[in-house]
Amino acid sequence: MIDTAELLKVFNAQRGDAIVVPGRGGRYWVNISDQPDLDLPMGDPAMGGHASFAFGLALAQPKRKVVLFDSEGDLQMGLGILLTIAELKPANFYHFLLDNECYGTTGGQPVPNAKNVDYMMMAKAAGYPRAYAFTEIDKLTAALPEILGQPGPVFVAMKVHPDVENKPIDQRVRWRTRGWTQVIADLQRKIGIAA
Repeated sequence: MIDTAELLKVFNAQRGDAIVVPGRGGRYWVNISDQPDLDLPMGDPAMGGHASFAFGLALAQPKRKVVLFDSEGDLQMGLGILLTIAELKPANFYHFLLDNECYGTTGGQPVPNAKNVDYMMMAKAAGYPRAYAFTEIDKLTAALPEILGQPGPVFVAMKVHPDVENKPIDQRVRWRTRGWTQVIADLQRKIGIAA
């Protein structure tokens, strides 16, 4: 399994000027990103909506790479988005799935069929032209330049350590302090839309 913070550090070194929707990796990403003006963390609760949001952003910004760090629990809530992404084929969309086999946001409950789902094959079956799976950071690190050098949509499934805080949500350390209003204002500013 891969350590999420380590994988995000590897990605950050090769990010370029990509817009990043940190999703599942957000609590680490806020301390790793060296270009926070290109980060679009979503406000709480966004579970089930990260892929749709990032996909829409990729369509709206076709000249910029858009990278999403999704989670399997999030994706399971809206699997149909894989089909839509595959059909419209945004060449600038890079979909990284952090699979920790549990709902990390809500206390570590296992996601359905956690040990048996092959998300890479699911993405391929949906029609993604390129899909990969990794369980080791060294192999991911070696492949990342090629992955990011290909046109999207690209899907990359990674098994990561759970890193779950087993506390009720209202007692957890809050890593994100921006609400929806600030996310929308930042997005409008970044893509040049007047409020």
